[in-house]
Amino acid sequence: MKKLPLHWQILLGMVLGIAVGLIASNIGGEKAVRDWISPFGAIFINLLKLIALPLILASLIKGVSDLRDMSTLSQMGGRTILLYLFTTVVAITLGLLLVNIVDPGHLLSPETRESLMTTYGVDAEKSIQAAAEQQGKGPLQPLVDLVPDNIFAAATNNRNMLQVIFFAILFGIGIVLIPDEKSRTIKAFFDGFNEVILKIIDLIMLAAPYGVFALLAGLIVDFPSIDMLYALLGYGLTVVVGLGILLLLFYPTLVRVITGRSFSFFFKGISPAQLLAFSTSSSAATLPVTMERVEEHLGVDEEVASFVLPIGATINMDGTSLYQAVAAVFIAQALNIDLTIGQQLGIVLTALLASIGAAAVPGAGMVMLVIVLAQAGIPEAGLALIFAIDRPLDMLRTVTNITSDASVSMIVAKSLGKLNDPKEKKWDDNYPPIDDTNEDA
Repeated sequence: MKKLPLHWQILLGMVLGIAVGLIASNIGGEKAVRDWISPFGAIFINLLKLIALPLILASLIKGVSDLRDMSTLSQMGGRTILLYLFTTVVAITLGLLLVNIVDPGHLLSPETRESLMTTYGVDAEKSIQAAAEQQGKGPLQPLVDLVPDNIFAAATNNRNMLQVIFFAILFGIGIVLIPDEKSRTIKAFFDGFNEVILKIIDLIMLAAPYGVFALLAGLIVDFPSIDMLYALLGYGLTVVVGLGILLLLFYPTLVRVITGRSFSFFFKGISPAQLLAFSTSSSAATLPVTMERVEEHLGVDEEVASFVLPIGATINMDGTSLYQAVAAVFIAQALNIDLTIGQQLGIVLTALLASIGAAAVPGAGMVMLVIVLAQAGIPEAGLALIFAIDRPLDMLRTVTNITSDASVSMIVAKSLGKLNDPKEKKWDDNYPPIDDTNEDA
């Protein structure tokens, strides 16, 4: 019998968790759920938090060191990185604007929010105290805090993850700048280290259906209110609207203004790759098709496409970044935690840097969201609020990610005089089957 795909297992765990929670609430079994089921949800959250630091180090150091020659950044590399950073910042900012306007977290009733605050009151108080302390510091204190004075001390607390990210980027640049014969060994080590971490994430995600079951059962027992479902729907629609603006307006407009290519030309050229990205939820798996469409149908020179697109699959995760911004603020709203402007700017920076290390593997995006939440002082257990509809949103996030990659490749090619007339070549459906993996990044 064919094994049930992981995303269906997670959805099944979610449904069973809600059912068990509702039944326990109606028969007075709340204590049994809290004592014997909820702890497994806490273990799953701890596993995600456990792997966050090594994932950041492995992915970022590998991603930066893969650039190999710093001189390539002078033209093609520099423009690529700047454009990727620009589109990611736009995506995060758009997400923050929408979630603050829609305010889906406050669809919760005062009674349900009061229950949430009873459960997470201690964490909320800590974040309030931390915010008060931050307000007493100078305006450039966040910049000072970005640079650690001891990387080992920074690595002991997820709230210092920005410092770890800074060190990982600096370390990767150092590898690039030393001679190949001296960097070969350490580069091979981090390549292997990255593979090990990705495999560990695979193992952790095997427990995801059970973790989601435990989290949802405990959540329903503590907060059995229909308005939570309305809030979840509001959150999902906020993410979808944000991704839709990027896909249907921002990227094609950017391409139109800079390259002169029309909306229809752009969508006709990239749509097969978008459909594949939607079905697989993996920009890495879609990369061969994305490169074929960009080169043969959008007119990007092979030299540009082969450089820009692989880097984009590693560091350019606009859809994921928007989702992380919306999710972080939504969870804060649901827990009645007021985020200051400084904290929301911190979310922009953290989501931007975390997207660089977001691996195209199951669960990696959720791990990155843990980093964003920890940096903003939002309880990580709030992840339980968004697991339920993560899969369909992940499919749309992947489409956004590869569309951004294609847009940037066209713009870079145009700036270098390497945007050509597309070759007359029909779309070939005869690609090898691609594993159905959850990008989460």
